[in-house]
Amino acid sequence: MGAPVDSLEQRVRDAQDPLEEVLPASITLALMLRNRKMGNWLQNEFAGYSEDAELPDYRLDLPGHLMTRSPQYGWIPAPVSEEQNRKEAHMDLRDGLRSLEKTCLRYRKDSFIQHALSADEMRELQTRINLSTDLSIAINRETYSDLLRLIRATVYLWALDLIEAGLGGERNSFNTSEREQAAAMDDPEHYWKRAMEEYAGLPVPGIRQAGVLERFFGNA
Repeated sequence: MGAPVDSLEQRVRDAQDPLEEVLPASITLALMLRNRKMGNWLQNEFAGYSEDAELPDYRLDLPGHLMTRSPQYGWIPAPVSEEQNRKEAHMDLRDGLRSLEKTCLRYRKDSFIQHALSADEMRELQTRINLSTDLSIAINRETYSDLLRLIRATVYLWALDLIEAGLGGERNSFNTSEREQAAAMDDPEHYWKRAMEEYAGLPVPGIRQAGVLERFFGNA
């Protein structure tokens, strides 16, 4: 017998417990509680959002920098104005946290993660900024760390409300009355908006700094 809600609340505060392992437990708990909206949100965050799925606000228009490929120096900042960079160097993020977390662990703090553009996207961007070289968008690693921390914070606030509602403690399942009580917490948008507002004061970590060997070889 375990304490699924209490365990989840503790795990999301532990920087050594990766979200890749925490979220499956969150999804299982949502299924146990019949929190379908929360379960769908967790599944999308875990596996990624489809191209036709509506993205939550925190995944829209992430700011970055335009990069161009130089024959001599490789990828360098594109020779564009601040206004052009601000207008063009942003992207929506549909990747699931499984890949985001692994990607972040391969980079040092304050480094940039480069994203390739499709052929159509590149042609349109080249036309808009009047450059003919290859282009990409680089996003600061800390932007991704902040996003992963926001997901942790959302799950943390959900778990806190479940505990406050008396749904913590050791149990193998939830009865009908308890599931009806948990229905009031089946609102991921409420929790991620709260997480955005209370972000600075919540006791949840971002992505931890990877060691040298992890950056070279990953988590395998």
